[in-house]
Amino acid sequence: MVKQSICEKEKSYVEKMNKFQLHHKYKKVGYIISFSAFALMIAKKFVDEPSWVKPVLSGLLLVGMLLISLAKEKLEDEYLDSLRSQSYRIAFILVILYALVQPIINFGVGLLFDETEKLEGLNYFQILFYMLVVQLMVFWQLKRMNR
Repeated sequence: MVKQSICEKEKSYVEKMNKFQLHHKYKKVGYIISFSAFALMIAKKFVDEPSWVKPVLSGLLLVGMLLISLAKEKLEDEYLDSLRSQSYRIAFILVILYALVQPIINFGVGLLFDETEKLEGLNYFQILFYMLVVQLMVFWQLKRMNR
């Protein structure tokens, strides 16, 4: 009896986490944060800034894109939910391929111009940014194709 109720609680918790989405108004907040962070990243190229500015702006850009990704559409239904899940799966697979192939391409191109080139991996910002961009673009494209 107790074991079954623990399993049921875990199952309901997983179902609740699976259906987690933010209200539609957070999409606008995400756009504002993303575009502001991106504009400030461009502006900082022309100004001397302290070293902590770049990671903060990178983090803000990722948070803004995450808000856009997690926010509901105005009319959210099961079909949009399935498209969203499909876009997350496609983004996950493409990011894994990107993380595996891109350092090798960078290394090969670097060897053409500089023979002391080292094989380096990608940092977390590149991977997360690419994942969120791919997820959003695939979701928008799937939504547009299925209207």
